[in-house]
Amino acid sequence: MLLLLGWEYAGRALSGAFILAAPSEVLAWTWQNAGLMGRAMGETLGNAVLGFVYGNAAAVLLASVALLWPRTEALIGGLALLVFCLPLVATGPILRVLMGPGDGPQIALAALAVYYTTLVPLLVGLRAAPSSWFDLVRSYGRGRGAELVHVRAMAALPYLFAGLQIAAPAAILGAMVGEFTGAERGLGVLTIRAMRALDVPATWALASVSAAVAILAYAGVGWLGRRLSTAPPPVLLAPPAVAGRRGGGALVQGLGVAVLALLLWWGAMEAFGLNRFFAKRPGDVWAALVTAPDAAVTRATLAVALRETAAYVLPGYLAGLAMGLGLAVALVLLPALAAVAMPVAVALRSVPIVTTAPLFVMLLGRGAVGTVVLVAVMVFFPTFVACAQGLSRAPGQANDLFDSYAAGRLSRLIHLRLPAMLPAFFAAARMSVPAAVLAVTVVEWLATGRGMGSLMAMSASLSDYDMLWSTVVVVSVLSAACYLAVGGVERRVLAVYAPEQGAR
Repeated sequence: MLLLLGWEYAGRALSGAFILAAPSEVLAWTWQNAGLMGRAMGETLGNAVLGFVYGNAAAVLLASVALLWPRTEALIGGLALLVFCLPLVATGPILRVLMGPGDGPQIALAALAVYYTTLVPLLVGLRAAPSSWFDLVRSYGRGRGAELVHVRAMAALPYLFAGLQIAAPAAILGAMVGEFTGAERGLGVLTIRAMRALDVPATWALASVSAAVAILAYAGVGWLGRRLSTAPPPVLLAPPAVAGRRGGGALVQGLGVAVLALLLWWGAMEAFGLNRFFAKRPGDVWAALVTAPDAAVTRATLAVALRETAAYVLPGYLAGLAMGLGLAVALVLLPALAAVAMPVAVALRSVPIVTTAPLFVMLLGRGAVGTVVLVAVMVFFPTFVACAQGLSRAPGQANDLFDSYAAGRLSRLIHLRLPAMLPAFFAAARMSVPAAVLAVTVVEWLATGRGMGSLMAMSASLSDYDMLWSTVVVVSVLSAACYLAVGGVERRVLAVYAPEQGAR
């Protein structure tokens, strides 16, 4: 209530500044445009639900293949990671051209936004059952089918719902990004129109409604998961096997993933007979970056845009990690704050970035501050939630040992809780790499006019598909490389401070 009153007062005080709408203005606009809002919400939610179903079905299928043929897990994990790192801002216009008018791009982007968040925990969950359970099944003369249904599926259920809960708001985000790329209906289309018209009440109303729907989806899937499974999964959702190999094995796997990705890319373009003008093959991108007469200009343009984006994404990413970790640690030392901080963090974690970006631009301007803060917010909340849960999962026997020595909160934090939290922190740090890239490219695309996001938008508007495909390749490869680099730091740190987790 106090928050709403403060928001109302600030909105009235800043009336005419075109940065903040009071809750009364938001409610009035929503009431006056209820029919328009309802139709747009139905369009967005319909596409998000289809993308949610398709993306999660693909995740279940890939996880099943990896379970039945374990040697394929590294390739599946590598390809899944590479696709997860595709910049939605640039992928949307390409899908719009390839798939034509209609809802296809929105559904596809919603599916791309959710499949990885389900695949990763599911791969872990399918192997989470103790070996003694399998011995019991075999002692009754049952085969692999019974193991899958009665053991693996039940053990994986809480992991599956943990992924589905994160995937629910992500599907809405993907559908709205797809609507930004040329759709005729949906919440994303209304958001673009409100921004261009400087309609502050409409922008805040759309952001509020989108956030409420995403939060309800997050909470609804969580409720269903609690009803169907009783054991919560560990907060650490480890990456597929590709991220865990070292040395020569990692290099061979990386080359294998790269070759397979190039073959699938080329094969898909050729199989559907798509026009090379807009459906670029690997050779076309290589030519644009290396052998074409204007390749040097293309590389220089990309380098300038990358430097501008890195100047925002790196500080925002590090600040978000530090803020998330710092608040989680503060809650351990001051537990009374948890009842307020945790629900707010979980709620804000569900808000789609495409609705918060215009608000941050209004409040903080189009400069570096607004962009860095938005990236930090995108990284902060998942880091905070993961670290807070990780700090609470210190082994019970170790807690008993500290009790016997009457250890204080600070001593427990340093010697017990922080080492137990490290896997959760690094899990959040890995998954936040593509999220940070998405946040900065959305702001650049919608507001700042600089960096990779702006270059993607400009290339799409000019039908410069050589540059557009080049941005997709460069950003995807660099995001995947950064993801794996965080995994390398994770292994080194865990080997020293949490050797049991680091050895997994």
